Amino acid sequence: MKNIIFWLASLTIVSAACSNSATEKKDSNISKVQPTVSAVDTLTKPSSVTGISIISIKEIVDNYLQIKNAFAKDNSANAATAAKEMAKAFTNFNKSALTAEQAKIYADIEDDAKEHAEHIGSNGGNIKHQREHFDMLSKDIYQLVKTFGGGQKLYYDHCPMYNNNKGAYWLSETKEIANPYLGKVMPTCGTVKEALK
Repeated sequence: MKNIIFWLASLTIVSAACSNSATEKKDSNISKVQPTVSAVDTLTKPSSVTGISIISIKEIVDNYLQIKNAFAKDNSANAATAAKEMAKAFTNFNKSALTAEQAKIYADIEDDAKEHAEHIGSNGGNIKHQREHFDMLSKDIYQLVKTFGGGQKLYYDHCPMYNNNKGAYWLSETKEIANPYLGKVMPTCGTVKEALK
Protein backbone atom coordinates (compact mmCIF):
# COMPACT_ATOMS: atom_id res chain seq x y z
CA MET A 1 0.00 0.00 0.00
CA LYS A 2 2.85 2.39 0.89
CA ASN A 3 4.45 1.64 -2.47
CA ILE A 4 1.23 2.52 -4.30
CA ILE A 5 0.88 5.85 -2.43
CA PHE A 6 4.56 6.63 -3.03
CA TRP A 7 4.17 5.72 -6.71
CA LEU A 8 1.02 7.92 -7.11
CA ALA A 9 2.75 10.83 -5.36
CA SER A 10 5.80 10.48 -7.62
CA LEU A 11 3.61 10.26 -10.70
CA THR A 12 1.74 13.44 -9.67
CA ILE A 13 4.99 15.38 -9.13
CA VAL A 14 6.47 14.23 -12.45
CA SER A 15 3.23 15.02 -14.27
CA ALA A 16 3.04 18.52 -12.75
CA ALA A 17 6.68 19.23 -13.59
CA CYS A 18 6.19 18.18 -17.21
CA SER A 19 3.04 20.24 -17.49
CA ASN A 20 4.80 23.38 -16.14
CA SER A 21 7.77 22.82 -18.42
CA ALA A 22 5.51 22.50 -21.46
CA THR A 23 3.60 25.67 -20.47
CA GLU A 24 6.83 27.61 -19.94
CA LYS A 25 8.16 26.39 -23.29
CA LYS A 26 4.88 27.38 -24.99
CA ASP A 27 4.86 30.82 -23.28
CA SER A 28 8.49 31.48 -24.20
CA ASN A 29 7.74 30.64 -27.84
CA ILE A 30 4.76 33.02 -27.86
CA SER A 31 6.81 35.88 -26.44
CA LYS A 32 9.45 35.32 -29.12
CA VAL A 33 6.86 35.44 -31.88
CA GLN A 34 4.69 38.27 -30.51
CA PRO A 35 6.66 40.68 -28.29
CA THR A 36 4.57 43.08 -26.29
CA VAL A 37 5.07 46.62 -27.56
CA SER A 38 3.03 49.56 -26.34
CA ALA A 39 2.13 52.43 -28.66
CA VAL A 40 4.30 54.83 -26.67
CA ASP A 41 7.29 52.47 -27.00
CA THR A 42 6.82 52.38 -30.75
CA LEU A 43 6.76 56.15 -30.87
CA THR A 44 9.92 56.61 -28.84
CA LYS A 45 11.95 53.57 -29.95
CA PRO A 46 12.53 52.07 -33.37
CA SER A 47 10.44 48.96 -33.87
CA SER A 48 9.91 46.54 -36.69
CA VAL A 49 6.83 45.09 -34.98
CA THR A 50 4.37 47.85 -35.86
CA GLY A 51 3.93 50.41 -38.61
CA ILE A 52 4.56 53.29 -36.21
CA SER A 53 8.12 54.06 -35.20
CA ILE A 54 10.36 56.85 -34.16
CA ILE A 55 10.70 57.62 -37.88
CA SER A 56 7.10 58.91 -37.97
CA ILE A 57 7.60 61.45 -35.20
CA LYS A 58 11.18 62.23 -36.19
CA GLU A 59 10.12 63.18 -39.72
CA ILE A 60 7.71 65.77 -38.29
CA VAL A 61 10.32 67.07 -35.84
CA ASP A 62 13.03 67.21 -38.53
CA ASN A 63 10.78 69.32 -40.77
CA TYR A 64 10.03 71.60 -37.81
CA LEU A 65 13.77 72.04 -37.16
CA GLN A 66 14.34 72.89 -40.85
CA ILE A 67 11.67 75.60 -40.57
CA LYS A 68 13.29 76.91 -37.39
CA ASN A 69 16.77 76.98 -38.96
CA ALA A 70 15.45 78.77 -42.05
CA PHE A 71 13.85 81.47 -39.89
CA ALA A 72 17.07 81.85 -37.88
CA LYS A 73 18.72 82.77 -41.23
CA ASP A 74 15.75 84.94 -42.32
CA ASN A 75 15.10 82.52 -45.20
CA SER A 76 11.39 82.65 -45.87
CA ALA A 77 11.53 80.41 -48.98
CA ASN A 78 13.32 77.53 -47.22
CA ALA A 79 10.90 77.81 -44.30
CA ALA A 80 7.99 77.51 -46.74
CA THR A 81 9.50 74.42 -48.40
CA ALA A 82 10.11 72.67 -45.05
CA ALA A 83 6.60 73.59 -43.87
CA LYS A 84 5.05 71.95 -46.93
CA GLU A 85 7.04 68.79 -46.16
CA MET A 86 5.86 68.94 -42.56
CA ALA A 87 2.21 69.10 -43.65
CA LYS A 88 2.83 65.97 -45.77
CA ALA A 89 4.49 64.23 -42.80
CA PHE A 90 1.38 64.85 -40.70
CA THR A 91 -0.82 63.47 -43.48
CA ASN A 92 1.34 60.33 -43.81
CA PHE A 93 1.62 59.67 -40.07
CA ASN A 94 0.43 56.14 -39.23
CA LYS A 95 -1.98 56.39 -36.28
CA SER A 96 -2.97 52.72 -36.18
CA ALA A 97 -0.80 51.78 -33.17
CA LEU A 98 -2.00 54.65 -31.00
CA THR A 99 -4.29 54.02 -28.06
CA ALA A 100 -7.61 55.88 -28.05
CA GLU A 101 -6.20 58.47 -25.64
CA GLN A 102 -3.00 58.93 -27.66
CA ALA A 103 -5.02 59.18 -30.87
CA LYS A 104 -7.11 61.99 -29.37
CA ILE A 105 -4.02 63.91 -28.22
CA TYR A 106 -2.37 63.41 -31.60
CA ALA A 107 -5.50 64.52 -33.49
CA ASP A 108 -5.70 67.73 -31.43
CA ILE A 109 -2.05 68.50 -32.15
CA GLU A 110 -2.22 67.45 -35.80
CA ASP A 111 -5.17 69.69 -36.72
CA ASP A 112 -3.54 72.88 -35.41
CA ALA A 113 0.06 72.07 -36.34
CA LYS A 114 -0.82 71.05 -39.89
CA GLU A 115 -2.81 74.27 -40.36
CA HIS A 116 0.13 76.39 -39.14
CA ALA A 117 2.55 74.45 -41.36
CA GLU A 118 0.27 75.03 -44.35
CA HIS A 119 0.15 78.80 -43.60
CA ILE A 120 3.94 78.94 -43.36
CA GLY A 121 4.20 76.93 -46.59
CA SER A 122 1.81 79.12 -48.57
CA ASN A 123 3.23 82.46 -47.39
CA GLY A 124 6.79 82.37 -48.67
CA GLY A 125 8.06 85.92 -48.90
CA ASN A 126 5.98 87.12 -45.92
CA ILE A 127 8.32 86.13 -43.10
CA LYS A 128 6.50 88.21 -40.48
CA HIS A 129 3.27 86.28 -41.08
CA GLN A 130 5.16 82.98 -41.26
CA ARG A 131 6.80 83.66 -37.90
CA GLU A 132 3.42 84.36 -36.31
CA HIS A 133 2.33 80.86 -37.34
CA PHE A 134 5.69 79.43 -36.28
CA ASP A 135 5.04 80.74 -32.76
CA MET A 136 1.80 78.74 -32.59
CA LEU A 137 3.32 75.74 -34.40
CA SER A 138 6.10 75.62 -31.79
CA LYS A 139 3.53 75.19 -29.01
CA ASP A 140 1.99 72.24 -30.88
CA ILE A 141 5.34 70.57 -31.60
CA TYR A 142 6.39 71.02 -27.97
CA GLN A 143 3.22 69.20 -26.89
CA LEU A 144 3.85 66.48 -29.50
CA VAL A 145 7.42 65.92 -28.27
CA LYS A 146 6.37 65.96 -24.60
CA THR A 147 3.68 63.36 -25.33
CA PHE A 148 5.43 61.04 -27.79
CA GLY A 149 9.14 61.90 -27.69
CA GLY A 150 11.15 63.55 -30.42
CA GLY A 151 13.66 60.87 -31.34
CA GLN A 152 16.59 63.02 -30.23
CA LYS A 153 17.67 65.46 -27.55
CA LEU A 154 15.94 68.80 -28.00
CA TYR A 155 16.02 72.13 -26.20
CA TYR A 156 13.01 74.29 -25.44
CA ASP A 157 14.15 77.89 -25.88
CA HIS A 158 12.54 81.23 -25.09
CA CYS A 159 12.88 84.62 -26.75
CA PRO A 160 11.63 87.37 -24.40
CA MET A 161 11.62 90.14 -27.04
CA TYR A 162 9.47 88.69 -29.83
CA ASN A 163 5.97 90.11 -30.39
CA ASN A 164 6.48 93.42 -28.55
CA ASN A 165 8.16 91.73 -25.58
CA LYS A 166 5.39 89.17 -25.13
CA GLY A 167 7.95 86.50 -25.94
CA ALA A 168 7.79 83.16 -27.73
CA TYR A 169 9.20 79.64 -27.45
CA TRP A 170 10.74 77.23 -29.92
CA LEU A 171 12.46 73.84 -30.02
CA SER A 172 16.06 73.42 -31.10
CA GLU A 173 18.41 70.51 -31.74
CA THR A 174 21.37 72.51 -30.37
CA LYS A 175 22.02 74.10 -27.01
CA GLU A 176 23.36 77.23 -28.72
CA ILE A 177 20.69 79.83 -29.33
CA ALA A 178 19.80 80.56 -32.95
CA ASN A 179 16.69 82.74 -32.66
CA PRO A 180 14.07 82.00 -35.36
CA TYR A 181 11.91 84.99 -34.42
CA LEU A 182 14.52 87.74 -34.64
CA GLY A 183 16.84 86.03 -37.13
CA LYS A 184 20.00 87.90 -38.10
CA VAL A 185 18.92 91.04 -36.19
CA MET A 186 19.42 89.34 -32.80
CA PRO A 187 20.52 85.74 -33.50
CA THR A 188 21.56 84.84 -29.94
CA CYS A 189 18.64 86.45 -28.09
CA GLY A 190 17.04 83.81 -25.87
CA THR A 191 17.63 81.21 -23.21
CA VAL A 192 17.23 77.46 -22.86
CA LYS A 193 14.28 76.69 -20.59
CA GLU A 194 14.18 72.87 -20.77
CA ALA A 195 16.10 69.92 -22.19
CA LEU A 196 13.91 67.21 -23.71
CA LYS A 197 14.94 63.62 -24.43
